[in-house]
Amino acid sequence: MICRFAKAVPFFFLAAAISPARPAQDGSSPSFSVVPELSSGFHQLYAQDFPEARAKFTEWESEHPDQPFGQIAIAASYLFEEFYRQGVLSSEFFLNDKRFLNGIEGKPDPEQMKHFDDSIDRARKLAKARLDKTPRDAEALFALTLAAGMESDARLVLRKQHMESLKRLKEANEYAKQLLAEQPDANDAYVAVGSANYIIGSLPGGARFMLWFGGIHGDKKLGMQQLSKTIENGRYLQNFAKILLALAARREKQNELAVKLLKELTEEYPESPLYATEYAKAQGKLIPAEIHP
Repeated sequence: MICRFAKAVPFFFLAAAISPARPAQDGSSPSFSVVPELSSGFHQLYAQDFPEARAKFTEWESEHPDQPFGQIAIAASYLFEEFYRQGVLSSEFFLNDKRFLNGIEGKPDPEQMKHFDDSIDRARKLAKARLDKTPRDAEALFALTLAAGMESDARLVLRKQHMESLKRLKEANEYAKQLLAEQPDANDAYVAVGSANYIIGSLPGGARFMLWFGGIHGDKKLGMQQLSKTIENGRYLQNFAKILLALAARREKQNELAVKLLKELTEEYPESPLYATEYAKAQGKLIPAEIHP
């Protein structure tokens, strides 16, 4: 029975906009400051220019091989690209309970997923090496939070390995708690806990009760508030939180909020058909043929 409920466990922990923070030119703390090269890469990522985003991440990672965040960003580029290719980040997916709770139809691209897995593995090794030297290292905890969360996404939505997704979900939540205890301004981490709270909180009462026995809790309203924290004060995942909150708002019939967020995304990324399409849908308008993603 718990396996059935696991299908609805949260996803979308993957990792972008720049928020006010001190620049970090030396790469000493990339997760908690604004690194121009990484910010530029995330901008390209959310504009769906995946090769350019990955090139920027790879170049930065080659100059900072001991930093796990470089591999996290590369992994995010593969996962986001596959989500885009499969239509996951769309109202068609979010508003269709069968797809929302059970994942994509068909299978993900095996080459994309191999690259994703390799980057996640490398990020984990680098993060754990940092923890061996400095317990409670915030950079390492941030990387482990996102690594576990993205793997939970991939296993649930793309690979449909629901029990394995649950394991990674619990791991991500534990790392996020440790991270926020050490680094309270790690607002990007709220994407992880916020999406978890929202989707588990969206389940029927019986399903939430069963998951509660497995140590997994959810609160839909709290989840949306936590996503808002990343939108207000995030660094690299600010716009990703906007995407999730806009689509959650569509599910909750909070159309005013959805329209506001999608309008902001459309204005920031005029080259992206994804946001223009979702903005038009949220307004109940026809989608011009030239902006179909």
